[in-house]
Amino acid sequence: MYPDFPEGAPCWADARLPRVEAAKRFYGDLFGWTFDEGAGAERGYYTGAYSDDRAVAALAPAPAGAVPAWTVHFAVGDAYAAADRVVAAGGRIAAGPVSEGALATVALAAGPDRAAFGLWQPGSHQGFERTGVPGAFCRAELRTPDPALSDSFYESVFGYAAQDPAPGLRTWHLAAPARRAPGGPTAPRTARRRTTGAPARFLAHFGAADPEATCAAAVRLGGRVVAAARATREGAVAVLADDQGAVFAVREPDG
Repeated sequence: MYPDFPEGAPCWADARLPRVEAAKRFYGDLFGWTFDEGAGAERGYYTGAYSDDRAVAALAPAPAGAVPAWTVHFAVGDAYAAADRVVAAGGRIAAGPVSEGALATVALAAGPDRAAFGLWQPGSHQGFERTGVPGAFCRAELRTPDPALSDSFYESVFGYAAQDPAPGLRTWHLAAPARRAPGGPTAPRTARRRTTGAPARFLAHFGAADPEATCAAAVRLGGRVVAAARATREGAVAVLADDQGAVFAVREPDG
């Protein structure tokens, strides 16, 4: 049984990479993930990743010439209405909405800051089955050089309320509380951080009991450390790139 995620909650993440088999080796060793046999050509060879038999992410082949990247998907009740809100608020729809059979209706979007993200209207696949623990998704973070533009857009699209726990950092809260199945994950949080000299992008954070050790493991597996582990109010955080260049973060779990 999948949990329900409220409107605007990060509910799924997938990576598009040139070599899925290599990615399975990298993330399988790094996080202990296991993988299903993958879908066929009709669903883009989409391969589910699991932690303790719970769905935590997916991998898929990247289109020719595409930059390897993780995409964070946000839960919506109506993907078509959400796509209209994206466009009305100054963003764009890159693909979809399209129905993936009974699993979900999805769209790929970008804000006026050009940060890419997904819209996920759940069907039988409602999203993460585990969050906030080692090897599972913990939060989405938007890094942007134009905070005012981003705040206006995402608050319009998802109805976020915001607070500022530290200079340069804003945490977006959901208008509706998370519905939680017994023993299931709570809705991960979304944060916005001011950056300079880099394009806007969403950064997927995954739990790691020891981020420094995870950095060392990533390097051993052919990845690299983008930003070394640093202490924060909520535990250590590091930014990594996998062996194909897709960037993600690891952090001490939220709970």
